[in-house]
Amino acid sequence: LARISLADFTAGEELHLAPKNIHFKFIIKPLDIFVNRNLGIIFLTKERRASMIEQDTIKLLRECDAGVKMGTASIDEVLDYVKSKSLKTYLADCKAEHNRLEKEIERRLDSFGDEGKKPNPMAMGMSWLKTNVKLLVDESDETIADLMTDGCNMGVKSLNKYLNEYKAAEEYSKDI
Repeated sequence: LARISLADFTAGEELHLAPKNIHFKFIIKPLDIFVNRNLGIIFLTKERRASMIEQDTIKLLRECDAGVKMGTASIDEVLDYVKSKSLKTYLADCKAEHNRLEKEIERRLDSFGDEGKKPNPMAMGMSWLKTNVKLLVDESDETIADLMTDGCNMGVKSLNKYLNEYKAAEEYSKDI
């Protein structure tokens, strides 16, 4: 099925769908539809759309939950090694923000009756190993900053992947 969003169409506007040259007018409020070359057009009902939005919202919030927990654990791993007072303060502030986000995510997941998601144990293990090996070699604040930057970059990349994957999620969950 190919997904076509009709959000930009207005009532009464014509739509042509190739390759079968399907032609019709919208006389009702536009909805999202799915087009199948063999079956024709299938309209997505409001109820089904709401269900998809809820499912994508839960899935996105679960990934955010795992990511924020991973970030908090990573900060905890390096905090005792930090020498610079300003870096320590900055990381403590970041940890507090991660904790605030975690509570917000958990509250929203609770409203859906979902328990959230723990970080992938393999990813946690690899992160722990990388952190401890690098700190064993060099316990400098520069090493810690590099580790935190790498972790943040991976987190941002993962969350952007999930934003693209769960496009139907409610806007508030995308804003987290």
